[in-house]
Amino acid sequence: MKTRDDENLRMQGEIERLETEKSQLIKDRTTLQASVQEMAKALEDARIRKTESDKRIADYRAMMARFRGLIDSGKLKIRMVDGRMVVVLSSDVLFSPGSADLSPQGRDAILEVARVFATMPDRKFQIEGHTDNAPIRTFKFPSNWQLASERAISVLDVMVQAGVTPDKVSAASYAETHPVKPNTTIEGRSANRRIEIVIVPDLSSLPGFDELNKLAEEK
Repeated sequence: MKTRDDENLRMQGEIERLETEKSQLIKDRTTLQASVQEMAKALEDARIRKTESDKRIADYRAMMARFRGLIDSGKLKIRMVDGRMVVVLSSDVLFSPGSADLSPQGRDAILEVARVFATMPDRKFQIEGHTDNAPIRTFKFPSNWQLASERAISVLDVMVQAGVTPDKVSAASYAETHPVKPNTTIEGRSANRRIEIVIVPDLSSLPGFDELNKLAEEK
């Protein structure tokens, strides 16, 4: 026969069991809410990355369409380098050997390119000069660094004349330090003598940009 003490003990045990279940449910709900929030953030980040990826693909296709004539004529190529769109022009087309003066044919090619760039006011461009590894030692060009630099500046000048605003362009020299092919063949050296015009990506549209800015401001 159950006594009142036995019933009290049973009820106390039931209360403790229910309290334990309640605590577990609260813990599970908190964990579930955190998981849902993490999943929502991951989905949003994925959507942002996809949107940016779709935009880059659309930009690439649009660029290919704009330069189709020059590409088909062999005057330039468009490549993706480290996630950046790059317009590549052979220095052999643009310049005479050892010279930084644009040939008439080269000037015409740069003018065509620049007219397209002038219609893209929201983008910036870096013009990069590259050479093969054959050394040059003249009064005007003591090394390939000076030759590549002067060639990049010659291209920049024509681009500005064609309507690209000066604050949207810059010039850089890489000399022979960034070959795209081995310098052991005539074809390889020819490929390495080039002007690359980098279409600078807009980093402000990338995830985490605002956070990085805040961190920089704290320093």
